[in-house]
Amino acid sequence: MSKLYLVPTPIGNLEDITLRGIRILKEVSLILAEDTRTTGNLLKHYEIKNRLQAFHIHNEHQVLAGILERLATGEDMALVSDAGTPAISDPGFLLVRECLKNGIEVESLPGATAFVPALVQSGFPTDRFFFEGFLPHKKGRQTRLKELAAMPYTLIFYESPHRLVKTLEQFSEFFGLETPISVSRELTKIHEENIRGSIAEVTEYFKSKPAIKGEIVIVVGNTEIKNQQS
Repeated sequence: MSKLYLVPTPIGNLEDITLRGIRILKEVSLILAEDTRTTGNLLKHYEIKNRLQAFHIHNEHQVLAGILERLATGEDMALVSDAGTPAISDPGFLLVRECLKNGIEVESLPGATAFVPALVQSGFPTDRFFFEGFLPHKKGRQTRLKELAAMPYTLIFYESPHRLVKTLEQFSEFFGLETPISVSRELTKIHEENIRGSIAEVTEYFKSKPAIKGEIVIVVGNTEIKNQQS
């Protein structure tokens, strides 16, 4: 019986892939990759010679039927994103849903994802947290922030470098200047950086930096933490 494997890939450090993940990428008939160039570099590093096919947000609807047909004939495939676990703020949900609808087995391997290390090293409670991922860019953004501000949980966001300061300034409006926050940048890489403090302090820190680079995870403490620290 055919199977779709969801294989997490390193978010930075190429050593952060499991032995099982490497084996699966060698054994499957085809690897579905968000960016074949990025995945190609990973495969080259581990001397994996296998076929790649692009599968990303811009073509997933067009190629879905062909992939399902091949899986139905008995081929095993692996789905990878550029970094981390597929379907976490990356393509994958649509394919997984349709595979399950069509009786195709799906197996997800455990592995790298950016928000987990950012959360556990933030120092904020991890028993209850809410992963928001990327906020809407425009429509509904303020409404969503207002909803999130009312949640009694540790909040987790993804953000791009060029929008970071603007987002932090918006956070100060909805969460308060003194709310504790942790911003993780370039996780697992040589220049990894974890900046902790109040929203006001962290915003001023990143305003002072001439150029912000890398993938970013923002962890916001909840109202209870803010009150304990005030």
